[in-house]
Amino acid sequence: MRDTFPVGTNGLCEAQIQPPEPGDGLFDRTYAILCRDAARSIGTLWVVRDAGERGTPQRFAGSEATCDTRPDREVPEGLRNGRWLVCSTEGNILRSELLIGEVGGRTYAASGLAAYESALALGLASLVRDRVVAGEVDIPLTQTTDEIQFARQQAESIGADQALGEAYRRSNSGEFAEAAEFFAASASQFSGNSEVEARLNEALLQSNLGNYSAARRGFVGTRSRVAESPVLARLQRNYEAIDALNRDRPGEAVTILDRPLSSEFAEAQDLRELKIGPAIADRLAAESDGAVGRGASQALTPLERAQLLDGQARYLRATSLRQTGKRQQAAQELALAEDTFSQVREGRVLSIAWLRAQVLGELAELAEREGDTGRAEGLHRQALELLSFSYPESPAFYSAQAQLAGLYARTGRREESLTLYRDIVARADGRPSPSLRRYMADYFELLMEDGASAQAAGDMFSASQLLLRPGLAQTQAVLARELSGGSDEASLLFRRSVNLARSIEALRASNAQLEQDAIADPLVRQVLVERREQLAALEGEQAQLLQRLAEYPRFRAVSGGTMDLAEMQAILRADEAYVKMIALDRGAFMVFIQPEDALAFRVDASPDELEDLVDQIRGSIAIAEAGQVLTFPFDIEKSRELYARLFAPVADRLPGVGHVIFEPDGAMLKLPINLLVTDDQSVARYQARLDRPDADEFDFRDVAWLGRSARISTSVAPSAFRDVRAAPASSAQRAYLGLGENTPIGQAPPGTAATRSALAGGENCTWSRDIWANPIRADELYDAAQRFGGVESARATVITRDEFTDTAIRTRENLDEYRVLHFATHGLVTAPEPQCPPRPALLTSFGEGESDGLLSFAEIFGLRIDADLVILSACDTAGSATVGATIEAGITSGGDFALDGLVRAFVGAGGRTVLASHWPVPDTFDATERLISGLFEQGDSETAEALRQSQLALMDDANTSHPFYWSAFAVVGDGASKVTQ
Repeated sequence: MRDTFPVGTNGLCEAQIQPPEPGDGLFDRTYAILCRDAARSIGTLWVVRDAGERGTPQRFAGSEATCDTRPDREVPEGLRNGRWLVCSTEGNILRSELLIGEVGGRTYAASGLAAYESALALGLASLVRDRVVAGEVDIPLTQTTDEIQFARQQAESIGADQALGEAYRRSNSGEFAEAAEFFAASASQFSGNSEVEARLNEALLQSNLGNYSAARRGFVGTRSRVAESPVLARLQRNYEAIDALNRDRPGEAVTILDRPLSSEFAEAQDLRELKIGPAIADRLAAESDGAVGRGASQALTPLERAQLLDGQARYLRATSLRQTGKRQQAAQELALAEDTFSQVREGRVLSIAWLRAQVLGELAELAEREGDTGRAEGLHRQALELLSFSYPESPAFYSAQAQLAGLYARTGRREESLTLYRDIVARADGRPSPSLRRYMADYFELLMEDGASAQAAGDMFSASQLLLRPGLAQTQAVLARELSGGSDEASLLFRRSVNLARSIEALRASNAQLEQDAIADPLVRQVLVERREQLAALEGEQAQLLQRLAEYPRFRAVSGGTMDLAEMQAILRADEAYVKMIALDRGAFMVFIQPEDALAFRVDASPDELEDLVDQIRGSIAIAEAGQVLTFPFDIEKSRELYARLFAPVADRLPGVGHVIFEPDGAMLKLPINLLVTDDQSVARYQARLDRPDADEFDFRDVAWLGRSARISTSVAPSAFRDVRAAPASSAQRAYLGLGENTPIGQAPPGTAATRSALAGGENCTWSRDIWANPIRADELYDAAQRFGGVESARATVITRDEFTDTAIRTRENLDEYRVLHFATHGLVTAPEPQCPPRPALLTSFGEGESDGLLSFAEIFGLRIDADLVILSACDTAGSATVGATIEAGITSGGDFALDGLVRAFVGAGGRTVLASHWPVPDTFDATERLISGLFEQGDSETAEALRQSQLALMDDANTSHPFYWSAFAVVGDGASKVTQ
């Protein structure tokens, strides 16, 4: 078995090798079992040779433990004298299960929490049989732990050397985000060259994930530290070249590769005598047992490591040359690269299998372009053979399969291609694999050959869900899971466990920031000791909660992460359509789904053309300039063009659909579709009016907007829409809570009275006091409250001015008693200075103590609400957050995309559907107040319909017919839910 192996086959638990315990023999092994949503190990596995007295139950359950046999439990096949025991220790309320037996002179044991019995059995069975035993672990789950957070738990449970090896394995298999957590764990424990190596890899992985600014900061931080190591100098060179390629700058990559190294080896004899530690030796050879093992990797000479890195440099140069059209030179470099790799240990260095596979893929592409498809296929198959042994069922393996399937598609082998693509989707089993995004265009084009058929729509719909980004969709799934049982004891336990998991993650992140300072500062060291004790206490509390949660069957099952076409059609109503957009590098596609019909089609515009169209339309709505928000005549022609190019095959059908649920991607994440123009006559009428002497170029009455005829909701994933639709309504007894109109301080900057955005910057990454000087009037809050009997009634409450503070909101105990929460205030979604990280927040009054007059992303996420509808009547609240903001909230994924900001925070707090804005919403002509007040005039209408009716009133008023005034708000969630339940 590897040092790390999966427990079961449903991806919820893993076993990690642990350092030897005192008294262990040379062949004894100990593993920790880590499972999703549990902050620390849930159990331990042992293999003890010639155990003798060391094989008693107390050896594994604790010397003070009392154990009783459980004859009703099945033991793994092949385990002699196997038996289950239940053990307890005085003073500890947690029972543990112990499975113990013998095989071939060795004692095998598994001990852990009773709620994780299936994980203990499968883990021990895998050790007994020396292979991963298939089966599903059945454990308590909140589903709050994503792949990244789970990787962090694993990384923190092993030593630095092991974490480094696991980091390389995951990086090479394409699991970049998870690998980053292992490199971070290594960096925090290493010093000197080993730390630099880990930091370099962290920077590279940030680039691989598209976080180029973070990558650049990382590379700048290591440049001066690689000067003493020729190996590290090569790593720095190669990684910066990869970063340039990631940024689509092949010329810059060649320049980097051609630079002289900052540190080079001496003569060959000196090179062979160079001494180097085992951690650095592992940098290119983080191998598994069965090929060149761990011991052999440490024996790699510096010359071998240099050869491997120089071979990688040749590969990178070849990639850059190919991208600039120099194919012959690229082929020569690739051949030299492959020759270099094959010379080191006869090509048996397992850790570079992924790199050799990439070289073979590049050679295959060149062979295909030269017309030699037979050689191209052979090269692809060589790459797959390499990866199937070293990285099976990994993103790298799926990508290599997709490359071969693409070759089949381009050379007329349609059925073979379709079979392979469908096999990739089936084997991925719903696990997101964003690296496939660059290889799926051929598949989607192939599906289009039969026309816009239901079969094509079903295949595209399933495949597209492998490309999902984490973020709001995961948060919606967690909320739906919590709400599945109403307000019973299990749901309360679930919520406590979710909040505890976030507290643990936030404390871990805080501790990580303190660790470097603690080296030199004894006061910080003392704080860190106290924080670690606090963390241990929280982890113990969480273990108790999960043990109790395991008693409720509904929290032991995992809801499906993906849906097929039939499942989506089954939840749609007769007048609804789910429209899913997929933006790939080479094109964009749509899947249009109705209860009795479905079709897929290609968008009639390239990604660059879509980006240009969206930017031109956004630029004609509102831009921030010189501290003010400016509007211009709306570009109705571009709006009409975008509608036609996006939806051509269904352009005539879409306006007649009652409720359109749109899942945007690419450029369309920045633009609501309600402002798209659905007919040519609207453009002609507008242009004819402009010819009149008294023409008003801001008058857009009588335009056939899509939002004029259709109710529109925004979805972030099919499964998220399913979960939100299935969630029960709020059980809150009160109807409405309105919050806004902060107590003013400072001096209002010019221009802020027109919109609900904060345009005043600050210094030292803090906001100027002047942004609090121009509060939003509370009129719309009181108008809305009147719809529920007014503030004099028990059903509605409005909180303003001195009572509207961040501290008062955070400590208010009855937020979950209101079905509708309505914020009317300024939104902060940018940063006070360009160099500062944005921290999305809503502006409040200042309170006492630690109040900062801001309700931050993390603070919102920590609120306890039970709302059917949250209204964010503020600036750009449909925007993104940042990685830093999400970490502060105790969550580890998302933050980089639209809807990952304040919308996600309120969903995490307990909001089912959120009304959020795409740009700074206006107060001129009382537009926003009229829009939101009109929302409640529709009585018990569905949310999307109530919003549409309110928008119609503004569309038909010459003063507010420009989309700037009515189009900003989007219903995120299920617009078919009613405003008032």
